[in-house]
Amino acid sequence: MERSNEAAGLESRTETQTADEALRRYQAVRQASEALTRSLTPEDQLAQSMPDASPTKWHLAHTTWFFETFLLTSRLAGYRVFDPRFGFLFNSYYEALGARQPRPARGLITRPSLDDVLSYRAHVDEGMARLLAQGAEGFADLLDLGLAHEQQHQELILMDILHLFAQSPLHPAYAPPRAAPAPVAVAPLAFVGFDGGLVEIGHGGPGFAFDNETPRHKVFLGPYRLADRLVTNGEWQAFMADGGYRRPELWLSEGWATVQAEGWRAPFYWQDTDAGWMAMSLHGLRPIDPAAPVTHVSFYEAEAYASWAGARLPTEAEWEHAAAGLPVEGRFLGAGRIDPTPAPDGDGLRQMFGDAWEWTRSAYSPYPGYRPAPGAVGEYNGKFMAGQFVLRGGACVTPAGHVRASYRNFFYPHQRWMFSGVRLAMDAAAERGATFAEDVVEGLSKPQKSLPPKYFYDAEGSRLFEAICELAEYYPTRTEIALLGGAAAEISQVIPEGAALVEFGSGASVKTRIVLDAAPQVAVYAPIDISREALADAAHAINQDYPALTVAPLAEDFTRALQLPAAVDGHPVVGFFPGSTIGNFTPEEARSFLDGARRLLGQGAAFLVGIDLVKPQAELVAAYDDALGVTAAFNKNLLARMNRELGGDFDLEAFAHRARWNAAQSRVEMHLESRRAQAVKVAGRTFDFAAGETLHTENSYKFTVEGFARLAAEAGWRLEREWASAHPAFAVVLLRA
Repeated sequence: MERSNEAAGLESRTETQTADEALRRYQAVRQASEALTRSLTPEDQLAQSMPDASPTKWHLAHTTWFFETFLLTSRLAGYRVFDPRFGFLFNSYYEALGARQPRPARGLITRPSLDDVLSYRAHVDEGMARLLAQGAEGFADLLDLGLAHEQQHQELILMDILHLFAQSPLHPAYAPPRAAPAPVAVAPLAFVGFDGGLVEIGHGGPGFAFDNETPRHKVFLGPYRLADRLVTNGEWQAFMADGGYRRPELWLSEGWATVQAEGWRAPFYWQDTDAGWMAMSLHGLRPIDPAAPVTHVSFYEAEAYASWAGARLPTEAEWEHAAAGLPVEGRFLGAGRIDPTPAPDGDGLRQMFGDAWEWTRSAYSPYPGYRPAPGAVGEYNGKFMAGQFVLRGGACVTPAGHVRASYRNFFYPHQRWMFSGVRLAMDAAAERGATFAEDVVEGLSKPQKSLPPKYFYDAEGSRLFEAICELAEYYPTRTEIALLGGAAAEISQVIPEGAALVEFGSGASVKTRIVLDAAPQVAVYAPIDISREALADAAHAINQDYPALTVAPLAEDFTRALQLPAAVDGHPVVGFFPGSTIGNFTPEEARSFLDGARRLLGQGAAFLVGIDLVKPQAELVAAYDDALGVTAAFNKNLLARMNRELGGDFDLEAFAHRARWNAAQSRVEMHLESRRAQAVKVAGRTFDFAAGETLHTENSYKFTVEGFARLAAEAGWRLEREWASAHPAFAVVLLRA
């Protein structure tokens, strides 16, 4: 948190605020920090218990230095720096701002005194009051960053104080001790299923976000399931009783080395006493509550537990996709408790926000298209994107209102002093192994061996697809977004007043928002998607950001939908099908889809369709056969999946990735070519491959505008208008029924 997120950068703030509102927000956050120290002595606030922690006094001074350095000195005329030496003492990691006190030695700063630090805070607060009296015009984003930064340090204060007090043989309590909780029964762990598919994650709407949450982008998810609640202390004790900390087969190699070196045999702060297991908490040393979520476990421990439980950790994309439609409600700082509590009764996902940060299996790395904020405030996000893992959701010591579904926290895999817990995940596709086996046997028995491309997307395939989207050669998504953005004003002119926008496939995407922002005359938005979970997420997100819009989702396979929602009745209809997804259909399938869409949308309807255009062969092939070999690894992962799930013995090195431009069919084909004559066993069968024989894995059709117009005409559409980019060539066309 402090080590990087504090300078994570800015996202544009769209709402305006009065000078009084800005000052009230500022004062509320600043007063909340000082309120956290009321039960602490000056000695408590000086001590530093380990290099990763900082004294409370330092947190109070550093957050003050932030406002003085980044706001007051450059924006308030006549401002006097409180003490020029404080820049050395209370800078954290801003290399651009000069030398600083080494982090492990912050506890040696006995001077200035705590009273001096409080005077420093008062001096800066008075300056900020004068600055904010003039309004926050021109620096509202930076003010938001400073306030979010201080809220992060509020959580750090509690984390660091707990670590400090845990070193004392007196086991002091930060907050008044509580009686042991009354035993409660916890329902057995259940799982909630999600269809996955091509989804969007990341911050892309109004309001503040750190730059590591951006840009919003598409990720392909295989079907998956999330546990409906966090893992409990009682469940963790079962893991321990089964030798969880003594079984190397459960652990990652580095995790097992850490267990051995550190002597771990329980979560951090747990103590084995004559009265049973106890844990040090902000309320002092207390008995373990079996029903409460386990906390203070490392990524290594979370991974080992998931392995023991026959599950895995979720990816951050899976977590955010599942959480996107949920209210950000839970046990946060200010809710009357500063320890995690048992999951409430109910169905569906619980404890997604608050109680404990949830480890994901995702490395902390930049999103496709990520750019750090300019200047010193952007210094501490990108360069920390190595060796750490992402946590999601917030904790009982996270200030209320601080997190959101896109919020990315991150720590090193061995760290345990934060309030970190575990939510399990599973691949839903594993339950459909029989279907996979049947399709493999059928596909490998054909004269031209082939497999449906849907089987690309297991966990590793999904990870590789994310990497493909970041490649310079892979142009479709960014090209269409740029095209829609440039043509938005013209597109809005073809959308009638009071129109219903009907989207085929994933709703509430960046592309959808481009159209909705440009065409406020749209009265109804009707997304169609086969995934009820994805549809609920999309509808909720659009409802939140476009409150005047009627949202009428339709849970249906969009290639088979027969009737639009009742809310569309009486409105002129505009269909929307972005993403060049139509290129994944064969010409016959595309014609059938267009015919069905015409009947669904009705006579006179308009239809906006994104199509990838034919371009030079080298450019097309490069998009599916990149120089780094990521697409090749993606293609070969299909063989690895058959080995793993269907008992196959494919030698991955005996097959070569091939991307071919089939000019006659106007499509890019992906194949896996056998390098030699060989026999392969999979799904209980043996299949022969001749040298040079291929397994056909995917098609992506490309169009000319004229050719697509002819295809659309066969389905009863007339091409009325087009918008095209020159390089890479891509088009959005307007069809009229």
